[in-house]
Amino acid sequence: MTNQEFLTEYILKDITAYLMDDEGIDMTTALRFIYNSETYTKLIDAETGLYTQSSAYVYEFLKDEYHLGKLSASNDY
Repeated sequence: MTNQEFLTEYILKDITAYLMDDEGIDMTTALRFIYNSETYTKLIDAETGLYTQSSAYVYEFLKDEYHLGKLSASNDY
């Protein structure tokens, strides 16, 4: 497992828990949303470097996407 994969998995674990707690949804629903999100696409893209950020930082993008249905224009990686 590469360092990027390890960090990405760590963030995924955290943001899944955050989303479940904040939105009152089950794990399957949270994971389905995450894996289909723009945030996840950017998280796994090594060029964005998003995987090097904190879970809380990444979650802020995901939370905006969850509530707005897309990433906010002001969210720039």
